[in-house]
Amino acid sequence: MLKINENFLKLQDSYLFSTINKKVNEYIAKNPEADIIKMGIGDVTRPIPKVVIDAIKNAVDEMSKIETFKGYGPEQGYEFLRKKIVENEYREMNIDISEIFVSDGAKCDTANIVELFDTKAKIAITDPVYPVYLDSNVIYGRTGEYDKFSGKYKNVVYMKATEENNFEPLPEELEEEPDLIYICSPNNPTGTAMKKENLEKWVKFARQNNSIILYDAAYEAFIEEKDIPHSIYEIEGAKEVAIEFKSYSKTAGFTGLRCAYTVIPKEIKIEEKQEKIELNELWNRRQATKFNGVPYIIQRGAEAIYTKEGKKQIKENISYYKENAKIILEGLKKAGIKSYGGKNAPYVWIKTPNKMKSWDYFDLLLEKYNIIGTPGIGFGPSGEGYFRLTAFGDREKTIEAMERIR
Repeated sequence: MLKINENFLKLQDSYLFSTINKKVNEYIAKNPEADIIKMGIGDVTRPIPKVVIDAIKNAVDEMSKIETFKGYGPEQGYEFLRKKIVENEYREMNIDISEIFVSDGAKCDTANIVELFDTKAKIAITDPVYPVYLDSNVIYGRTGEYDKFSGKYKNVVYMKATEENNFEPLPEELEEEPDLIYICSPNNPTGTAMKKENLEKWVKFARQNNSIILYDAAYEAFIEEKDIPHSIYEIEGAKEVAIEFKSYSKTAGFTGLRCAYTVIPKEIKIEEKQEKIELNELWNRRQATKFNGVPYIIQRGAEAIYTKEGKKQIKENISYYKENAKIILEGLKKAGIKSYGGKNAPYVWIKTPNKMKSWDYFDLLLEKYNIIGTPGIGFGPSGEGYFRLTAFGDREKTIEAMERIR
């Protein structure tokens, strides 16, 4: 008798952002004249840089000619893009082109990477955290049942990221030793970033305990402080224990184009039946089986990011969002609302006024001020009493939103 994957039934409610959309749509249906300002989902609003668009147009023209037409491409990504990634992102880190895997998004890769590991592997996630890390492991059967009283799943190590530890959980705070450790820096949702000295502690811990770090660096382009690493491979020994995920979505506005990449050094090996298995080989086999690659025209667009003009235009977009973050931080300060992040990331993490619950604050902002944000509780139990605002919005709308809150 056919049965479904019962792990799906362990998932709580609907996906966070789907829930937000439902509540917003219901409100708009009742209040069609409402002037809604969206500061919730982390989607970009600035147009794709012209140099990227030009490269895509040229690639489209190539597809119209028999001499330059491209069909199936390599599942790992075209060599022209992978070479640019190595030259520009990992020049001094001794990363080889064979360790780069181009994909259609960091979200997909951080969810799919868990296929490589046994379902008994114990995961550690920061709390609060980007929901995909946890939900994908629930689906694969790696977690226990959900406890509605604690808001946590069994068989998961929750690393609290709160004001008390400056939103940077450390290995010495662990209650159990995990096999897989998710670290997102700059962090989504808190907008804070891990200092080099603390990241060094995690690499040391992983090496001593045969753990693997799954390092999501999707927002590294927003880093401005010198003691914040742009890649985990800046840390000595990280190539033996860390897989890194990076994306063009927030860096270059590719949320609608879909292009990212994952780095799996060949030094990462797991002992299995007295044999050392390279994760690089396993992921390569997985991609060849289940993925047909990112479209040629999109990869040509990504390649253009690394030109001199491409870097200039992308920096302008990032500077726009960073200025929005400053406006949000200043506006919240004037309103007497405590906030974090926003300096090395496009997210601002608010401590809700008067100890309000996260969803109550969501309702207040939506119904009274017509502003959409993201409830902190949606990112984990330690997110209760917090709220996320994104800087990925229009400048005038951002200013208007701060005026309303103030």
